Amino acid sequence: MFKSPMVKMLIGLAILFGVVFGFKAFKNYKLAAFMKSKSNPIITVTATELKYAEWQPRIKSSGSTRSILGVDITTELSGMVKEVYFKPGDEVEKGALLARLNIAPDVAQLNVLKANATLAKINYNRDKAQYKIKAVSRATLDTDEANLKSALAQVAEQKAIIEQKTIRAPFKGRLGISYIYPGQYLSPGDKVTMIQNLDPIYVDFFVPQQNLHKLKLGQKTTVILESLPNRSFIGKITTINPGVDPSVRNVEVEATIPNADKLIAPGIFTTVYVNTGKPNKYLTLPQTAITFDPYGNSVFLITHNTNGDLVANQKFVITGETRGDQITILKGLKEGDQVVTSGQLKLKNGIRVKINNSIKPKNNPHPNPSEEKL
Repeated sequence: MFKSPMVKMLIGLAILFGVVFGFKAFKNYKLAAFMKSKSNPIITVTATELKYAEWQPRIKSSGSTRSILGVDITTELSGMVKEVYFKPGDEVEKGALLARLNIAPDVAQLNVLKANATLAKINYNRDKAQYKIKAVSRATLDTDEANLKSALAQVAEQKAIIEQKTIRAPFKGRLGISYIYPGQYLSPGDKVTMIQNLDPIYVDFFVPQQNLHKLKLGQKTTVILESLPNRSFIGKITTINPGVDPSVRNVEVEATIPNADKLIAPGIFTTVYVNTGKPNKYLTLPQTAITFDPYGNSVFLITHNTNGDLVANQKFVITGETRGDQITILKGLKEGDQVVTSGQLKLKNGIRVKINNSIKPKNNPHPNPSEEKL
C-alpha cells in the first residue's frame, strides 16, 4: 500500500516535520517555564515587627568644654627668676607660691624705708609731747604727721613691689607647662604657666532660635565627649544668653557638669543632648528600613498573597525625629506591621520574599560612637 515512492517521501516528510515542530514546542515550553520561574524569584530580606517605643524629646547640639576659671599666669614686673617652686601639672591651692624674681635690691630698699618710717614716728611722738606743753607749733606737729604717713606709704609701696615679684596661684587649680627657669629674665606680661580649675567644668553649645522656648535653667543635659566616647556626663543648664546671634539665629547656652576625677579638659569637642519634655510613645523603625526620596519616604511592607506566600509591597510613610539608629513613623503604618529593614534595593511590588534575621541592621537608640568605628 505504501510502496509508492511518492507516498514514502510524504510520510518521511511528515515524520520529520513532526519531530522538528515537536522539539520546537517542547523547547518553547521549557523556556517559558524557566523564564516564569526567574521572573519572580524569592528575595531574602531582614524584617522587623513595628512596635511602640518610649521616646524622650530632646535637642541635639555640638559644643565645647571650658573651665570655670582658667588663665595664663604672667609676671607684672620685670626681673631675673630666682626660684621656681612648682612642678608642671601640680594641683595647687589659691595663693600657693609658684616662683620668685630676684628681690634682693627691693628688700634692701624696703629696709631703708622702714628705717625712715621709724625715724618719722620718733619725731612725731617727740613733737607730739612737746606740743602738749606748747614747746612746738601745731604746724610742726602736722608736718611730722605727714612725714610719718608718707614714710609708711613708701614702706607699703615697696612691700607691694616685692609681692608683685612673688608669683602665686590666683585660685585653686591644675598647673600647666612651665615656661620659666632660674636665671631667666622676665618682662611684664611674660607667660609663667597656665592654671585651670577643672571641677566643675562648663560646656558651651548653640541652639537654633526656634528651640529657645524649650530651654530653661536647671534643665538636664547629657554630654558625650569625642575623647571619651564610652562615657556620658550628666549636667544642667546654668546660663542662657539673653540675646540671639542675628548672623546665625542661634542662642548660646552654658551647661555645668561635675568633673571630680578631672577627666574632662577645656577645649574638647562635645555632643550635647537636652531633654525638652515628658517621654512619648512612637512607632519606631531602624533608619535602614526607610527609602528616602524627593517625592516621599517609603518602606516595603510584608504581607501574604492569595497563595499564602510572603510578598513585599512599597508603602509611603511620614517620618519624624531620629535618635541613634532609629526613626519615628508618624503616619502610614500601624503597630504589628512587618517591615523590611534591609535588602530593599532588590525589591519591587508583589515580589516574593524570605525573611532571614540572622544578621540584623543596628537599631540602637543610643549607639556607642566607638562601636560605630569598628
